[in-house]
Amino acid sequence: MTAALPHHIEAASPHVMNTYGRLPIALSHGQGCRVWDVNGKVYLDGLGGIAVNTVGHNHPKLVPALQEQIGKLIHTSNYYHVPLQETLAAKLVELSGLENVFFCSTGLEANEAALKLARKFGHDKGIEKPEIVVYEKAFHGRSIATLSATGNPKVQAGFGPLVEGFIRVPLNNMDALKAATANNPNVVAVFFEAIQGEGGINTMKDDYLRQVRKLCDERDWLLMIDEVQCGMGRTGKWFAHQWSGVKPDVMPLAKGLGSGVPIGAVVAGPKAASIFQPGNHGSTFGGNPLAMRAGVETIRIMEEEGLLANAVKVGEHLKAALERELAGVAGVKEIRGRGLMLGIDLTKPCGDLVKRCAENGLLISVTADTVIRIVPSLILTTAEADEITAIVCPLIKQLLQESA
Repeated sequence: MTAALPHHIEAASPHVMNTYGRLPIALSHGQGCRVWDVNGKVYLDGLGGIAVNTVGHNHPKLVPALQEQIGKLIHTSNYYHVPLQETLAAKLVELSGLENVFFCSTGLEANEAALKLARKFGHDKGIEKPEIVVYEKAFHGRSIATLSATGNPKVQAGFGPLVEGFIRVPLNNMDALKAATANNPNVVAVFFEAIQGEGGINTMKDDYLRQVRKLCDERDWLLMIDEVQCGMGRTGKWFAHQWSGVKPDVMPLAKGLGSGVPIGAVVAGPKAASIFQPGNHGSTFGGNPLAMRAGVETIRIMEEEGLLANAVKVGEHLKAALERELAGVAGVKEIRGRGLMLGIDLTKPCGDLVKRCAENGLLISVTADTVIRIVPSLILTTAEADEITAIVCPLIKQLLQESA
């Protein structure tokens, strides 16, 4: 490690609870797909706030809109109508083909609301102990209920007893799903991510999604698709499940919906739209005017700037470049994902690459121990995609050679 310069500012948070394995970096500001730390070093942002900064940093249309909204109303209360809620809800209904929306503040809350919807759906049918099918390697949040739905023993460790009522099955295996639910009258829903983010960029196959939709229709279950990370244009469709042509009954959203302003939503189809009634659920911060304005403006910018098409074009370019540079490299298992949600799966743990990439001016993350996750802003250019390739591929090769 190089000696600190006289003006070097150390990144430290001694009064903040130690819940994150942070890099020694403190970011100061950003522009487009680049961010600067407090010492002036610039990074290409291949993480996008973990699939959050949809339109990049300091967008010239988003920033003035948010400044204007702050001068009007930041927060009121859900005791009153919030006109921007209706504006954003109507747009999400239009884009999804579903029926109505509940607003909250995070993806965890959106998933928690989905689980409550499923349970009440079951109770309304007279099922005393409703059960929900969930998946291996899933990640739905860190509350006790969403943690219980999550398929990662590491993040569950130390927080038992977990919530009951979940049936876990492997990905893309219809026989396993049918076997796990056979002769079980308590099943009320199937819940999964169209593309697992924290689980390692694992994609549900389009044909499998269609089969699950059919099974849910046959058995009167809710199909609930978690689009928190893979939704909002990240794959080149508004929602990742749309590649399969299906419609869910319940769709949690968050992350990219507000381009960095905290926002969550649950979009419901006809089967789930009337399950919640006054008093069944709520949120203090959910749907406040600032968050709603962020959602409205994010979608407006995405449409005006063709960001779905850009996610497809630049995503395909980046994936092809990574495949070309890593072809035949021992230790590279697979490059997978859709659009600008890509994972590079290695045969060995690669957490150290987060630090190595940062030292070389690139921000990424590693999930499931062995998968390099690349989820940049949807404004990424092909030139910037080439920069990502030029930085990450030599570092991957170096890491793999060291352990050969």
